[in-house]
Amino acid sequence: FIRADVFVTLPGGICIAQSLKVPHNPKMEDYDKIIQQLLETHHSRAVIIFATEEDIRSSTSAPPPRRRCCRFPFISCRSESVGNWSGTEPFSPFSSVPGFDEYFTALTLENNRRNVWFAEFWEENFDCRLLSASKKEDTSRKCTGQERIGIDSKYEQEGKVQFVIDAVYAMAHALHNMHRDLCPDHPGVCPQMESTDGKTLLKYIRNTSFNGSAGTSVVFNKNGDAPGRYDLFQFQMTNSSTTEYKVVGQWVENLQLRDLQWPDGEQEVPISVCSLPCKTGERKKKVKGMPCCWHCELCDGYQYQYDETSCRLCPYNSRPNSNRTACQPIPIIKLEWHSPWAVIPVFLAMLGIIATIFVMATFVRYNDTPIVRASGRELSYVLLTGIFLCYIITFLMIAKPDVAVCAFRRIFLGLGMCISYAALLTKTNRIYRIFEQGKQTVTAPRFISPTSQIAITSSLISVQLLGVLVWFAVDPPNTIIDYDEQKTINPKLARGVLKCDITDLQIICSLGYSILLMVTCTIYAIKTRDVPEDFNEAKPIGFTMYTTCIVWLAFIPIFFGTAQSAEKLYIQTTTLTISMNLSASVALGMLYMPKVYIIIFHPEMNVQKRKRSFKAVVTAATMSSRLSQKPSERPNGEAKTELCENPAADPMSECVLEVPMTQEWMPFYYFSYFLFLPENQFH
Repeated sequence: FIRADVFVTLPGGICIAQSLKVPHNPKMEDYDKIIQQLLETHHSRAVIIFATEEDIRSSTSAPPPRRRCCRFPFISCRSESVGNWSGTEPFSPFSSVPGFDEYFTALTLENNRRNVWFAEFWEENFDCRLLSASKKEDTSRKCTGQERIGIDSKYEQEGKVQFVIDAVYAMAHALHNMHRDLCPDHPGVCPQMESTDGKTLLKYIRNTSFNGSAGTSVVFNKNGDAPGRYDLFQFQMTNSSTTEYKVVGQWVENLQLRDLQWPDGEQEVPISVCSLPCKTGERKKKVKGMPCCWHCELCDGYQYQYDETSCRLCPYNSRPNSNRTACQPIPIIKLEWHSPWAVIPVFLAMLGIIATIFVMATFVRYNDTPIVRASGRELSYVLLTGIFLCYIITFLMIAKPDVAVCAFRRIFLGLGMCISYAALLTKTNRIYRIFEQGKQTVTAPRFISPTSQIAITSSLISVQLLGVLVWFAVDPPNTIIDYDEQKTINPKLARGVLKCDITDLQIICSLGYSILLMVTCTIYAIKTRDVPEDFNEAKPIGFTMYTTCIVWLAFIPIFFGTAQSAEKLYIQTTTLTISMNLSASVALGMLYMPKVYIIIFHPEMNVQKRKRSFKAVVTAATMSSRLSQKPSERPNGEAKTELCENPAADPMSECVLEVPMTQEWMPFYYFSYFLFLPENQFH
């Protein structure tokens, strides 16, 4: 086993996964430790051994418990050294030299004349001691000199014999060629050869070429190295169920294989890698100190595989494709008409629009009837217009955003509510002022005529329009694509939202003025809750405002509570449109449907029975305090002519017969004065 401090990658893509060293005088436990370390590299399938024959035998001939490394095809440098391991491919860099075995096995102590180490070899080979100058002290057996190599001891031809012979021949051929060049026609060493230095001799050696002892050509390259030549053997099963080494290939400048068998009958070359290739979309994370090994890490989130070792984040408007090799644009979405989030608001808005048009048509058709006139025709039409716009905003909120749609959204988002609550506020304020002043004087309050009411309502609406104009000037309408709203953890679910450039705060500010009008109107509705039941819709307006406040109190937490939700676009749009639809429907249902019902199904009730002057009205407003007096404190316990003090002076009033003013008569009394009293009669 070779020694290396770090893992290295060799040319040709070969990587050394484990580089281990066999210690000097190793024990079997050392081999066990080496094998265990080899097994730690799970994906490696080959072991190359550069070692002595003894070390190779010890590592490959371990007992069964130690042979856990049998999954490795071992490759060694000696065919005689690999034991009986099936699938072992030894490289043999030599061929046997013919005649050398006969020569060497015939050597004895008597006929050896040249090798000064032969006596030492003799003692070691036969495990005996020579009488003279013996260096072997671990045995007491004496050598007889009659021992024979290969008979009394094991013998195998040393793998480097051919190289020693070829080296001698290379030197001889080099000297011969030098003599031929420097000493032509001169026997022996001439003076020119005696003065030759080593560089000249090396030049002749490198230029030498001849057939070597193994029958192969011996040549040297420019660096003085002989070209590599290896025979590849494999330990294979034969037809007779025996095993033997068989030549399966050669390497002479390139590899040539034939009849190679792999373990377990595999047909393909086993894969031997430190780490398996990473899948698409994964990057290699190198193991510290092991450049040939890595861990595969998936490019997660919005990252894509930039190269083998790194991931990069996609641009803000992109996401990785399915295999994370590149980025692709994030799909753009908007609230579609067929979406369940849009179907319900659109359905409610369409019903509301149809109902509003029907009510408006009914009021126009019966414009001069008492019920329509008593409702305040001018403000009623203004209120119906606001209700209609509240329904229309649903379609603008769902339409595909562009500059025009965004501009109309800004205009009509708060305008419909502003018109509705401005009209209702004007109505409730008028009722409040009439009855409050009626408690003190019979003089009519100012600004209660239809023209004044329209002027007040218009001034309230103009504040909303002025705010919208300022909004246009400061921040012109535009569309944006919001990639953060639906940028989910899973990139596959990421979407860009096409919407108008309007923030949640801007929406609330746009609705804020309308909400202020709504709250103010609710306050007036509370103050006028005790007025006569049938006067100018005071109590229906109160019920309308109470219900509307509940709707918008439910809207606010839902709208802001979903600000961080991935479904923000759908939830907020649906919540806003449904809230506006419900607000409009409450006003339409409570303020107009009862009147439409009477107009259509009970026309006998839609007739004018008598008229009253403002003096009569305000007197009726103060009647409750007078009725609280005991009957004994009035003449005959009756209310006489409080409403008709001077019939001749007030031809518009009709004197009422004296009737007892008890609590049982109060509803009829108020009904007779206010139900059929048109607003334009207040003069």
